[in-house]
Amino acid sequence: MQKNCIYLDNNATTKVDPAVLEAMLPYLTDYYGNPSSMHSFGGQLGKGVKIAREQVAALLGAEESEIIFTSCGTEGDNAAIRGALLAQPEKRHIITTQVEHPAVLNVCKQLETQGYTVTYLSVNAKGQLDLNELEASLTGNTALVSVMYANNETGTIFPIEEIGARVKEYGAIFHVDAVQAVGKLPLNMKTSTIDMLTISGHKIHAPKGIGVLYVRRGVRFRPFLLGGHQERGRRAGTENVPGIIALGKAAELEMLHLEEATKRESRLRDRLEKALLAKIPDCEVNGDPSHRLPNTTNIGFKYIEGEAILLSLNKYGICASSGSACTSGSLEPSHVLRAMGLPYTTLHGSIRFSLCRYTTEAEIDQVIAVMPEIVERLRALSPFKNDNAGWLQQQSLVKVS
Repeated sequence: MQKNCIYLDNNATTKVDPAVLEAMLPYLTDYYGNPSSMHSFGGQLGKGVKIAREQVAALLGAEESEIIFTSCGTEGDNAAIRGALLAQPEKRHIITTQVEHPAVLNVCKQLETQGYTVTYLSVNAKGQLDLNELEASLTGNTALVSVMYANNETGTIFPIEEIGARVKEYGAIFHVDAVQAVGKLPLNMKTSTIDMLTISGHKIHAPKGIGVLYVRRGVRFRPFLLGGHQERGRRAGTENVPGIIALGKAAELEMLHLEEATKRESRLRDRLEKALLAKIPDCEVNGDPSHRLPNTTNIGFKYIEGEAILLSLNKYGICASSGSACTSGSLEPSHVLRAMGLPYTTLHGSIRFSLCRYTTEAEIDQVIAVMPEIVERLRALSPFKNDNAGWLQQQSLVKVS
């Protein structure tokens, strides 16, 4: 186990903040009661849950009653989509995008087998939506529009409020997966067009296994999980009290650090990006440099495979992620980068570096120091440059078909 690794994969998950761990530990040991119990031992846990709910509501600019604790972002997305549809059985049309997280895309694909019509909005080369395409897709039969706030792979930020304004004109419910945006961008549900919003604790230095679904007061919604009366009858199941306490503390810390951390992460991200582009030929930034998360850069290194880069970085104790996945020896390019129309020469060699408030300048300098040699060595071994990545293209066509 590498305890002192250089961790630049924070869009995948984050380390638990020590203050968050300290806040939750008593609820794993001394305060182990059920917050729904009538006795005072359980009741004191209920007070802790209430405080956590207030902390999360403050981070989102929402009311306490609009916060539903879930197990993760995936549950939140599922609950939002299915809950909105159950509340509007007369409507059978959904709009989403081609670059959503699988927690949204796979639900929509399943719903298509159940008689729903789904429109998947395209993106341009920068990963941005065409709002005219959205406008043309909206109808009176549209029950739900589900669009992520910021893309997990490229960091591209969508014009959420503009989208929401158009959705409202057609009376549809607007759901936003904000798993990547929360803690990196200021959010205010009181002034937003968003009806439902999903967040996940492990993206903001809380542990895995806890999340939130925000549902605006008055929005038609039916529970996804049925059972007890927890969460005002909107999400059954005994509350994950340690996780809820942790998420509340994490939300409090995110509010405290938001402005300072985002400025610092943006500066370090730009430093890394500019150095790699200057030192390494045939590479480019994927996404929209003008509208993206402050902590994220996705760089395509032509003619080599992302997995080979990651394995080489791993030898130096550097953790990042690839825009493609290797399955059974065949390359499967990222659905996000593929939707952006990236050339095959870049598609397979794209690496995402995602920072957090713990990232240091020394860590960034180490990545800058080793990346040029890694890329040069892998290109020297690569057969792809000479045949213009023809083999890669053939493999991708096989996977897509």
